[in-house]
Amino acid sequence: MIPVLFTLIFAEMALIVIFVFKTPLRKLVIMGLDRLKRGHGPIVVKTVAGTVFVVMISSVYSIMKIEKRWMDDGDLNPTDQVLLSKQLLEASLMGFSLFLALMIDRLHHYIRELRIRRKSMEAVKKQNQVFEDGKSGSAKEIKALEEEKIALKAKVNQLESEFESKTKEASIAEANALALKKQSEGFLLEYDRLIEENQNLRNQLQSLDRRLSRSDSKKFV
Repeated sequence: MIPVLFTLIFAEMALIVIFVFKTPLRKLVIMGLDRLKRGHGPIVVKTVAGTVFVVMISSVYSIMKIEKRWMDDGDLNPTDQVLLSKQLLEASLMGFSLFLALMIDRLHHYIRELRIRRKSMEAVKKQNQVFEDGKSGSAKEIKALEEEKIALKAKVNQLESEFESKTKEASIAEANALALKKQSEGFLLEYDRLIEENQNLRNQLQSLDRRLSRSDSKKFV
């Protein structure tokens, strides 16, 4: 059992060294432990750790029995000395392996928490960056809208001035049209008067011609 415990301890020490240095191998080990802690993995690990702990307690109990017998007898035979050394070594190795296993579990937990916190911090940074970009984009949009508003206001003022000038021109043209209308009405009245006078003059000429013709006819008679 001692070679197995030494192998286990060296493996645990190697895992701790892998956890200490940031390498691609650490990612693989963390992924493996993540999978191990899913499903029935924790139950198996706890069962193995409980078995090792029980065996360690048994070894400690055996050591205490041997020491008690040594205290009672005042001397140990070679067999008890060998058993005491073996039990003491096995108990020490099992306790050290359990301690290293606890360290591996805590290191894995802290590294995973650190990765989660780093990811959350990166997400917060990305959200802040998106917020800053959106803020700068909204500021640019507001500035563009303000410029467009100023341009539209200037265009409205220009259209209003053009409308006023066109209104004045239309008023002048309407006044001219009314004056021309009145003048044309006056011309028509004058034309009618001239026609009437012309007709009167013609009638007078015709009557004079008739009188003259009658007077001439009377002279000849």
